[in-house]
Amino acid sequence: MVMSDQGTSASGAGANKPVDPPPDAAAGRGRPLGEISGAFGDVGMLLPHAIGAITIAGLAPLGVLFGYGAFLIATGLFYGLPIAVQPMKAVSAVMLTSGLDAGEVAAAGVVLGLVFLVLGTTNAIGWLARLIPQSVTSGLQLGLGLSMAVLGLRLMTEAPWLAALIVLMLLALLRIPRCPAVPLVLLLAVGAGSLTGLVEMPAGLAIDWQWPAFALPAWQNLPRALELAVLPQLPLTVTNALIVTAALARSLFPDAHARTSERNLALSTGLGNLLLAPFGAMPMCHGAGGLQSQHRFGARTGAAPVILGMILLVLGLGFAADAAALLAVIPGAAIGTLLLVSGVDLAVSRRLFDARPSCWPVIGACAAATLLLNPAAGLALGWLLELVRRPVAGALSRKLRRVDEP
Repeated sequence: MVMSDQGTSASGAGANKPVDPPPDAAAGRGRPLGEISGAFGDVGMLLPHAIGAITIAGLAPLGVLFGYGAFLIATGLFYGLPIAVQPMKAVSAVMLTSGLDAGEVAAAGVVLGLVFLVLGTTNAIGWLARLIPQSVTSGLQLGLGLSMAVLGLRLMTEAPWLAALIVLMLLALLRIPRCPAVPLVLLLAVGAGSLTGLVEMPAGLAIDWQWPAFALPAWQNLPRALELAVLPQLPLTVTNALIVTAALARSLFPDAHARTSERNLALSTGLGNLLLAPFGAMPMCHGAGGLQSQHRFGARTGAAPVILGMILLVLGLGFAADAAALLAVIPGAAIGTLLLVSGVDLAVSRRLFDARPSCWPVIGACAAATLLLNPAAGLALGWLLELVRRPVAGALSRKLRRVDEP
């Protein structure tokens, strides 16, 4: 994604040179409290979809939590960085609104896994990523960040007083070195929600160790899965989970940019879904917002996703019957606060301020389409506008040079 006149960097920096000043990845090593805090940074994106899949769509809690836990642990161990695991949002939305059954969800996961394995194995995703200008990836990042912030604000309106308290506590705790800010504010939110009746604490919890059943989807599950879930999800995952995540990882962890390439992200997404969908897992992917969230709240290594993965594994394997009730004790206002802070961080990056003025309309239009429609629409619009911008900017530059010549 190197562009001379077309790039977003005012200095014409190449794709492998970080645009944002990179935090020291090694600074997080030896800071277990930071990893613990960062491990909970992305629960705002994970919990609503997981709870909806269990309570509305009727997926087995054991399969959903086992899938998340196993994928998070594998991701943390492979990348050694706080690469997130998130629900595939288009599939989740269709599942909650169009009544996909468990077999169709599993079929969607298997097909998506195969598709991304092919994209990664052939490195077709790397070829596609090189075609997308930095102005477009910047617009996608801005739009995705704003989307997270808007969702966070919507959840915060459920209990504005609690949201305001959590914001103040979170900002104060984040200023204390090595403080596990996120777990502390979540505990505060659970306590306040319980005392005021916002949430109901589950009673009669009992450990009941189980293992998820393995079942391949039937052929008759494929038609609806392809039409309603796979096709809408593909462009979203390619943009947010692969291209924008790889770009953000290069910025935050420049020394590990080869490990977090689009190809590797496609391969891990493919393997995760192909192996875990038959166990009842939701279709999952990586995500730029999740990476930013975990990093924002202190994570610098793969320990953060491993910690969250272990918690979800224990919750799924040992408390599957009560999993939905346990997850629901975190008030929506607290989840919204985490989404708001992380979304603003993702949206407001230095690459926006370093962008050439001629790139601002492309970035703005791409972000608006991403916010109002989806990342696929933002990608298409930004790409078209960039094709128009390039010759116009080049002609203007040549005209100005002629004017300046003696």
